[in-house]
Amino acid sequence: MGASFSALFIDQDGVSSSSPCLGDLPESCVASIIQHLDPPEKCKLAKLNREFSAASWADFVWESKLPPNYHILVHKILGFVPQNLGKRDIYTRLCRPNTFDGGTKKVWLHKSTGGVCMSISSKGLQITGIDDRRYWNHIPTNESRFHSIAYLRQIWWFEVNGEVEFPFPVGTYSVFFRLQLGRAWGFGRGICDPEQVHGWDIKPVRFQLWTSGDKHSTWECSLSEAGKWFHYHVGDFNV
Repeated sequence: MGASFSALFIDQDGVSSSSPCLGDLPESCVASIIQHLDPPEKCKLAKLNREFSAASWADFVWESKLPPNYHILVHKILGFVPQNLGKRDIYTRLCRPNTFDGGTKKVWLHKSTGGVCMSISSKGLQITGIDDRRYWNHIPTNESRFHSIAYLRQIWWFEVNGEVEFPFPVGTYSVFFRLQLGRAWGFGRGICDPEQVHGWDIKPVRFQLWTSGDKHSTWECSLSEAGKWFHYHVGDFNV
């Protein structure tokens, strides 16, 4: 894109013409245009020339993409609010998976929408019999953001409970459980022996969600396909 624009203003002898070019636009004008774009587009335009790059660092260009309570989020995640940090730097830092709460939770901003996303490790949940190695193992794997999963060997019943207290910005959020039936050999090779999966077809799994406003939702689902990770929708909540 940058090469195409540059070619428009160079004559056949390779001498720049006197015609206006993108570099002649005032930085404030460029920044006013960039602020209406999504973050990936902002970063692409910043590579056009020095003027666009400088304009892309303006605080007001990025402030609209940050959650209204980003100061609280930064303090919650980092434990402090960095001084003299521009809005683009704050946005970049929040877009990274930030670990907190003893390494059991990760939170980040969706790069396109600016929405808050959170992932909770199995070690951040209360799971029936999780410390009994007859029933559960913790297996290291790159298929988890936390590089470890809880693998259920056998059990006749169990519950998984979790509680989250976090300063989510105003909006609607969805809760999912990420589950896989069976253990793929090596966890990553995509091979699973379905004969090692028993009992899940007898009774559906019940998912429940409670909010601080005493709202409650219940959903039941049969887990059937083995060897693949699925996101099972538990419910939605509003802040």
